[in-house]
Amino acid sequence: MSVMLEADVKTDELIELLAQDATPHWPFRPLFVMMAMGGVLIAGLTFVSFIGVRSDVDQALKTVRFLFKFAITVPLATGATSMAWAMSCPGTRRSRALTILALAPVLLAVAVALELGARPPQTWEASMIGHNARFCLTLIPLLSLGPLACLIAALRHGAPTRPGLTGAVAGLGAAAIAATFYAANCDDDSPLFVALWYPIAFAMVSAAGYGLGRRFLKW
Repeated sequence: MSVMLEADVKTDELIELLAQDATPHWPFRPLFVMMAMGGVLIAGLTFVSFIGVRSDVDQALKTVRFLFKFAITVPLATGATSMAWAMSCPGTRRSRALTILALAPVLLAVAVALELGARPPQTWEASMIGHNARFCLTLIPLLSLGPLACLIAALRHGAPTRPGLTGAVAGLGAAAIAATFYAANCDDDSPLFVALWYPIAFAMVSAAGYGLGRRFLKW
């Protein structure tokens, strides 16, 4: 929770700077895409500079469990950011974004079921707890700072009718972007671990996004 509060405070100032730099005369969609890509770039540079990929990444790339983590985070990031954009454009259809967004939990549920069926019950708890939980709950929110600030700054040029909820969805997108990078570092590849700890980190960032949305996205 302290990580979430620190992120909220630090993100406030960054949002103000980004919103001032964003050209308001640009059409909203190109501006949003540009800012979203900027958030991805910030998260990527932070990851490469301070965290880096796991030492056995060459071997991990040959395993389905490692690659599957990206099959969860990438659709979630795409769907959530698309939904945040749609929520800031009254009248825009949201069905496509919802479909992409729903893909992640469905895939994760299937993966968890397969994991439970393939492994003996006595190993389930260890796989779920893992040994990187504290890093997951710290690094995902920290890597979310840049993407969340960029998304909120871009959304200020839209017209969200539900500011808090729009901010929360943007927070989910930012967290999923961060988790895509973090997954390359984490060596807990079990779907049970992903199903437990990743959503907690996502909820932390979404809560911060909700607060930022209520503060910055009112119009």
